[in-house]
Amino acid sequence: MASKKPLQCLLTGILRARNVRRFSALPEERASSKSSKHLIDLEYQCSAHNYHPIPVVFSQAKGSSIWDPEGKKYIDFLSAYSAVNQGHCHPKIMKALVEQAGKLTLSSRAFYNDRFPVFAERLTSMFGYDMVLPMNTGAEGVETALKLARKWGYLKKKIPKDEAIIVSCCGCFHGRTLAAISMSCDNEATRGFWPLLPGHLKVDFGDADALEKIFKEKGDRIAGFLFEPIQGEAGVIIPPDGYLQAVRDLCTKYNVLMIDDEIQSGLARSGRVLACDWENVRPDVVILGKALGGGVLPVSAVLADKDVMLCIQPGEHGSTFGGNPLASAVAVASLDVIREEKLAERSDQLGKELRQQLVKIQQQFPNLIKEVRGRGLFNAVELNSKALLPVTAYDICLKLKERGILAKPTHDSIIRLTPPLSISLDELQEGSKALKDVLELDLSYMQKEKPHTTTSHTPSDVCDRCGRNFSQ
Repeated sequence: MASKKPLQCLLTGILRARNVRRFSALPEERASSKSSKHLIDLEYQCSAHNYHPIPVVFSQAKGSSIWDPEGKKYIDFLSAYSAVNQGHCHPKIMKALVEQAGKLTLSSRAFYNDRFPVFAERLTSMFGYDMVLPMNTGAEGVETALKLARKWGYLKKKIPKDEAIIVSCCGCFHGRTLAAISMSCDNEATRGFWPLLPGHLKVDFGDADALEKIFKEKGDRIAGFLFEPIQGEAGVIIPPDGYLQAVRDLCTKYNVLMIDDEIQSGLARSGRVLACDWENVRPDVVILGKALGGGVLPVSAVLADKDVMLCIQPGEHGSTFGGNPLASAVAVASLDVIREEKLAERSDQLGKELRQQLVKIQQQFPNLIKEVRGRGLFNAVELNSKALLPVTAYDICLKLKERGILAKPTHDSIIRLTPPLSISLDELQEGSKALKDVLELDLSYMQKEKPHTTTSHTPSDVCDRCGRNFSQ
């Protein structure tokens, strides 16, 4: 293993940079007088049960620190699924929010406002595309990209009416709308919501040969290939080296739009501004969201050149709130923070440090940890589900919470570790130590106390779409 001294020196330099803010001050006052239990019970009674949260209540936050209503402090290792890459309540982003909120919050796109053009110019110049179409949520961004690809397919590629196809990857996650789940391999997302939308084909993520086979067979009707350069919800799955370049070459060869979903992997999360930058690839369409709003407001955007973007004309797509002045001002500040605080570089170096820490834990518990993987501060620990039984990754996350670390599993055996990019080296070490302590001190007790259930695979383990058993 290479010496850690150069890495430590670089990290020290990054951390000491004047424009990197280390949020450590305690909150001045608690935001809620209600107890955590009362608030959890109230949400259970009054809100739809479409989430299964870790039982902790956020009351205040700064940087990578969270406080609950009782004043207990935690370290955030989820970042609202990468929506707070810049850290919670970043001063510059909050300043932009407050200043703009006192002037103008909404105009709708029926009129012009003085903030969206500035945001549009900043975003297009930063990423090198001609135009942007603003929306609010990531799912809306995906829907926009799908509509754009279909319209381009009919207008420019001359695909026959009603025959446009979008190819996406097995294991993908692009949101919860009907169009997004129509591409999903998650039975929980699809069952009971039929009929799924037609016009979708699946291909294995990371398999360029399989992609070319589909392009050869149906390429004249394929409008776009939608993919995540790193699959987040699937468990931070990294594609093989050269895959992104191969996708670019195939999309060019077969005249298919390369549609890059960077909603979670983008904006410095992976150690690059975009995850596609790892192979210096320029997609035809880029979808941004989450951290574009700095953890303050929902902001999403679709980037493309004029040849693609101008396929959509007035009246064919829109959003009342998309491009609103408040969101535009916040997004500009969010982009400024990423650039000024060198968050991509910071994520890259801190991610290497975190993976070194996690690999040491894997070496200590090789029967429990199957794999450590990631890029930048986009990381996952895949556990050996058989060795854990009857304990799951969710149970491990509950114990991490007791030790002051907030993480969330994906599937039953994978823990994502995606802290704010403002996190300190000491806080990273605290997170790693908590995981080590749970495996060393808590797990055997948990295995004895938790009732065993059947280990046979249930129908939900087998994908309705591709027939795969995801529990294996």
